[in-house]
Amino acid sequence: MTRFGIWLGAILLSISVAHAADVTLENIITTQSVSQVISSTDGRYTAFTKVRPRNPLAEEDGTSYIELFMLNSEGNQVNFITGNVRIRNIAFSADNTQLFYLANREDDKRTSLYSIPVSGGESQRILQHSTPILSFAVSDDGKTIAFRAKDKGSKNQTDLTRNGFRARVYEEEVLFTRAHLLNLTTNEVTPVAFNEEVHSVSFRPGSNQLIVRAAPTPMVDDNLMLSSYVVLNSDGSEVVRIQTEGKLGDAAFSKDGSRLAVIGAADKHDPAKGRLYLASLRNGAVTELLPNFMGHVQDVIWQDNDTLVWLAAINTETTVVQHNVRTNAQTVLLPTGRLNALRFGSIDNHNAITLVANSPAHPNEAFRLQGTNLVRLTNSNEWINNATQPRSEVITYTARDGLELEGILVYPTNYRAGKRVPLIMAVHGGPESHIRHGWNDRYSTPTWYMAQEGFATFFPNYRGSTGRGVEFSMLGQNDYAGKEFDDIVDAKEHLVKIGLADPKRVGITGGSYGGYASAWGATKQTEHFAASVMFVGISDNLSKFGTTDIPNEMNLVHSRSYPWDKWQWYLERSPIYWAEQGRTPILIMHGEEDTRVHPSQSMELYRYLKVHGNVPVRLVTYPGEGHGNSRAAAQLDYAYRMERWMKWYLADQKAGQPPHELEFSLTK
Repeated sequence: MTRFGIWLGAILLSISVAHAADVTLENIITTQSVSQVISSTDGRYTAFTKVRPRNPLAEEDGTSYIELFMLNSEGNQVNFITGNVRIRNIAFSADNTQLFYLANREDDKRTSLYSIPVSGGESQRILQHSTPILSFAVSDDGKTIAFRAKDKGSKNQTDLTRNGFRARVYEEEVLFTRAHLLNLTTNEVTPVAFNEEVHSVSFRPGSNQLIVRAAPTPMVDDNLMLSSYVVLNSDGSEVVRIQTEGKLGDAAFSKDGSRLAVIGAADKHDPAKGRLYLASLRNGAVTELLPNFMGHVQDVIWQDNDTLVWLAAINTETTVVQHNVRTNAQTVLLPTGRLNALRFGSIDNHNAITLVANSPAHPNEAFRLQGTNLVRLTNSNEWINNATQPRSEVITYTARDGLELEGILVYPTNYRAGKRVPLIMAVHGGPESHIRHGWNDRYSTPTWYMAQEGFATFFPNYRGSTGRGVEFSMLGQNDYAGKEFDDIVDAKEHLVKIGLADPKRVGITGGSYGGYASAWGATKQTEHFAASVMFVGISDNLSKFGTTDIPNEMNLVHSRSYPWDKWQWYLERSPIYWAEQGRTPILIMHGEEDTRVHPSQSMELYRYLKVHGNVPVRLVTYPGEGHGNSRAAAQLDYAYRMERWMKWYLADQKAGQPPHELEFSLTK
């Protein structure tokens, strides 16, 4: 090679190395995202909160910070409250001069209610309640704030705990969450005399009435399956209870309070909220606005007393539609395929809607939608502007029984058609959820980083997923690990058939129900997968029922039976039953405080596989974490372990196990 050739090769190598370093796992863990955006009713000010994860290599461990920003009347962004803060539940005052928010600041003993002038200045603490304030709403006359807070435990129990009496009485020591009213003139707090668990509270426009989403007890199962909307007088007396069955989403009053829109379920067996109803405020009866809708409604907001705007997921995309409830006329404001819209923030007097949305190119940002005109308001991550975005697309394939299915495929960076590559099947949980064609880059599925490393990632929306109507979402019921997990294998076979996936280098991963699929893929379907990473997953459907906090939901919308109805069936639909035949190396990870899927589920599978001794297996647990990792250090640890496991077995195809130690370079 000539000297020029050597010099040119060195330059090209340096470019290649620099490009390969564009995206790091630290980038993904510290990605910022907008969590809430609202505008004042006159449209002059827009406030938004942004989640800023901690840098786990340079900051003290903990959950993310949430900062507050304002776009002023000139459209300039002002840093309102930033730094090591956690701002939640923002709302403008009725006269648009103040912004209310929740935070635990400085000498606060607990989360309190604050206000700050929209023009800037010092915050003022409005209320520090006896227990943390969980959420609040402002009356349209600006005189009253309704808020939620848990009951305070007894002083005697607190004293006993301090002296070492820390025994816990399972499911009997729960404290109820109540609604309270704060008079902003007198600062007097009045409890609302309503004896149910309150999950949300807001005002009915034009009156002093409230609407709450209530459940019989604070238990998670009751929240999911037995909650209802109730309109109350300010003294807590019941005006009307909305007659729905099954899971409930948001509810919203029309501008004058004469109409109420409710997102709910078709019935108690519907796996997900997503039906749109109008509720009678006279007798609570509901009328479905979108019968046989082949999608799931996610959010609603009223433009006027007759015009409702709804946001829905349809297949892998989302849409926003303006709907006249009197004439049933509809106008699409945001068509599918343009943006992955998540939720509304507010609507001003000019009918401009704020919303949070993402896309394959960026995480959650703030947008304004005026008619059909969409404007992006924020740009939260500089690193993305300098990174190479991997190509992604919606893939359609046919299951072995003829059912047409979809999923999202993220290609390796600079993928060359016809080249077979290692593939990671990333299976969503639920199963009553689905993956959209938006920002899917997170600590458990770092798609941009893995694409840079030569991996493809596929997110299958198997039967039982949402986004395609009620009937499709119920296809997996009473068939644990049946056709729904065959769909995942069929997706893998399709990607092999089209020449993308190397059949000997396919891995599977997922959390919760996706963790169940990952365990199933490593045992019953072991011949299809060369590596598995199971996160907070299910391994034993018999013991899972007895250790979860959602047994009622499991029966009504998943299994449609109880374990004692068919013991052997539940056992045979459990990965531990097939552990002896497992030949897929599996990394098992779990939060030690998980109440949804108890960590014993991971311990069982680990022990079964370890004793059989046929396959590499490793168990990693995370102290202080629950059903998913919330702290930055635990997220980065997980990402490194998942990435290294997949590289070891899929890219390098090594024997044995990768080292269990991780080396981090701390900068603090």
